[in-house]
Amino acid sequence: MSGLAPLIGHEREAEVLARAVARDELPTALLILGAPGIGKQRMAIWLGQLLLCEDRRDDGPCGNCKSCRMAIRLEHPDLHWFFPLPRPKVSGGPDRLADALEEARASELETRRKDPWYASGNTELVGIYLAHAQVIRRVANARPSMARRKIIIIGDAENLVPQEASPEAANALLKLLEEPPPDTVVIVTSSDGEALLPTIRSRLTHIRLRSLQDSQVADVLVRTRAIAPERAAIIARLSGGSIGRALAFAGDSGSDGPFEGARQEAREWLAAACESRPGRRFTAVCSQAPAGARGGFATSLQFLIVWLRDLAAVAAGVDDVVINRDAADWLRRLAAQLPHAGAGAGLAIQDVEHVLQLTQNNINPQLALNSLLRVIGSRLRGEPATSGGLAIAGSLT
Repeated sequence: MSGLAPLIGHEREAEVLARAVARDELPTALLILGAPGIGKQRMAIWLGQLLLCEDRRDDGPCGNCKSCRMAIRLEHPDLHWFFPLPRPKVSGGPDRLADALEEARASELETRRKDPWYASGNTELVGIYLAHAQVIRRVANARPSMARRKIIIIGDAENLVPQEASPEAANALLKLLEEPPPDTVVIVTSSDGEALLPTIRSRLTHIRLRSLQDSQVADVLVRTRAIAPERAAIIARLSGGSIGRALAFAGDSGSDGPFEGARQEAREWLAAACESRPGRRFTAVCSQAPAGARGGFATSLQFLIVWLRDLAAVAAGVDDVVINRDAADWLRRLAAQLPHAGAGAGLAIQDVEHVLQLTQNNINPQLALNSLLRVIGSRLRGEPATSGGLAIAGSLT
């Protein structure tokens, strides 16, 4: 398959945007917000296609003109899409980094042309490094190549890495968002608007997208990954209405994706925490890499929170809100063994969230996990916790 996946869901938002374009009232700097993997960047590209379309309709782009065909193939010279990437291993100044990032971006665009159904929430470390600002500034200041205007899309902007920036580059990016050139529309997407600099948020008109229905997500998995409907329904539930997250669970060629591995790792952590003897906890800690708190370790912590919420739900007798439905029987057995699971899970979640915040400081994952699992076990068994969230922080510094 070559080109973009269809826009799924968000019909109301698309209709509002199409009307704004038809009336020539679309703001020149937009922020599309919503959960990861629900189609924010696809919506941004759809809007870019609409703005470039040579024969647009009231409800959207025609899909047949030369500009539409080029946009769908991600080949339109005036549609520029930037997104988080792993940091290239290059030496030298910002120019060398910018060149390497452009090479990596071109390679990723080719990958997405071949298979537009790509997973979101990658467990590896990625960023939008402010060396990109040089490229974005050049694009913004150049004349359109083919159309009357240029579209610049900055996807998943919560991954912007301000520490990499020179003041000049940061100021150039902010000025672009505040006053785009007359022939330029800038569309920023983010799953966490609060993670953006306030100076960036204030310069953008906000549009929020809702998560998709589980049935829509499951349908994509069945059609694009040939997953059995029963399994697709389970993954759709786990994804929280996100096609991108669902693909991170499903993987390729029948194998599990990185999110499924992280989910199962988090389940093992919970099981280890619940055992009174330390042997299983010791094994879990030793299996964790001693470095790299962000990325995979942080992802598994997020799934540990989901497991704890499910455990609390089962303990309270509200099984219908359980996310990990394929493990409902195991959760019930665990809740039966832990009479304080309901009350303790809420406190344990706070502990996990605290450690999750600490991962931004690149703490030692083994030390963090050892302390965390010990505290979670105490919470769920109703024992006096020997250390709470603040003590965890102290044990890691």
